[in-house]
Amino acid sequence: MFRARSEENEKTYRLAVIGLLLGSAAALAITIWVMVDFLREQQIVEDLIGQLPRDGRESAQVLAGELRWQFRLTILVVLNLVVTGIAVVLLSRAYRSSLRSLRDLKALAGDILSSIDQAVITTDRDGRVTSMNRRGLELLDPPSEPVGRSLRDLAPWVPLDEFRQGREDREGGKQSDDFETTIRDDDLVLQGFCQTLCDIDDQEIGYVIQLRDVTDRIMIEERVRRMERYMGLGSLAAGLHHEIKNPLAALSLHVQLLEEQLDGKDETDDVRQMLRVIRSEVVRIGGVLEVFRDFASIDRLNLQPVDLKQLIHRQVDLIRPTAEKQRVVVEVRCPENDLPEVMLDPVRLEQVLLNLLMNALEAMPDGGHLSVQAIDNHGSTTSDTVKINVVDSGTGIPDELSEKVFDAYFTTKGSGNGLGLAFCDKIIRQHEGSLHFHSGSGGTTFEITLPIGSEFDNQE
Repeated sequence: MFRARSEENEKTYRLAVIGLLLGSAAALAITIWVMVDFLREQQIVEDLIGQLPRDGRESAQVLAGELRWQFRLTILVVLNLVVTGIAVVLLSRAYRSSLRSLRDLKALAGDILSSIDQAVITTDRDGRVTSMNRRGLELLDPPSEPVGRSLRDLAPWVPLDEFRQGREDREGGKQSDDFETTIRDDDLVLQGFCQTLCDIDDQEIGYVIQLRDVTDRIMIEERVRRMERYMGLGSLAAGLHHEIKNPLAALSLHVQLLEEQLDGKDETDDVRQMLRVIRSEVVRIGGVLEVFRDFASIDRLNLQPVDLKQLIHRQVDLIRPTAEKQRVVVEVRCPENDLPEVMLDPVRLEQVLLNLLMNALEAMPDGGHLSVQAIDNHGSTTSDTVKINVVDSGTGIPDELSEKVFDAYFTTKGSGNGLGLAFCDKIIRQHEGSLHFHSGSGGTTFEITLPIGSEFDNQE
């Protein structure tokens, strides 16, 4: 949308043209009237000349000549008025043609700006909006007519005025920045550019601000980064399992043989303790290898239609006794209508949901509130998905650890192997879904997004 062009100039122009034409018509009418009078006077003079004596005709002939010259001048005035009227008409038509061309050009520019997939906002030097395209209205959703308003009041959830002022503090070049904001309950990442707006004389008259929604791109980049962590783990896991498992088996066998040889002999408590340590460590290393192999292996999902509501209630019932012991209130919020059936591997999804629920309980050792929310986006204009949110009221995840949450072997717990969330992320990606989280001082929300009604290729 662009600021409407004022109609006052066009109206003034029309009135001026009409006035000129009316004046020319009036002048032409008066001149023709005068010509008629001249013709009548000439006829009267001719009649008088015929009646005058011969010696008085000379003066009358001079008067008749002057009348003829005045008549000729009057004809010249008439021609001038006619040419002037024609010129005014032609200029008026040329102006209207230029005006139509200008309107078409502005409409084309407006259509181009309205069709591009980024918000374009222009302001004057004081930061007041002079125009905004359609994408800007859709993206920022201003509460009222934006033209003429200050950037500060346009969209308080995006600091556009501070962004513009930052451009003023810099000399030359563009000002760019990313904004993380929430618009209509959607978490968005907006990439902004700001540069000066100059007129035809290269004089600065304001600013141009461009905003692009890069949320999907950021999510894809994050997903690619996660996938890169797992690249090559399959072959590495198989190699490690082969190269270490066999020596471990031999070591375990020799420890057993050593225990049998020492059985009944004068073995000390220290020797028995060392053998137990060796045996337990061999078992532990074997378990770590198995977990690593399971994590890195490429498995085929067993897809089948799943009733998400039943699956959610089943997992919540499993953790409810533990939650009651910790004084954690558990709430399940599902749509009144049945959730659509989703093609899933129920065992794997149960594994993901149970892991998230247990993590939420561990974040609230002294009690709190745990909510599991199912959101049906089936048939939505933006996505055909279903979401499962696991929300706790714990202390949250520190910002400096947020990028490592889904890393393998990363954990803040005193126990565990740090593969739980990495497993969850991998399983959800195998379902062509996404797993994200939002955390703050009031708790953490893990959001599972799953596609509806597609039998996808689940090979990684």
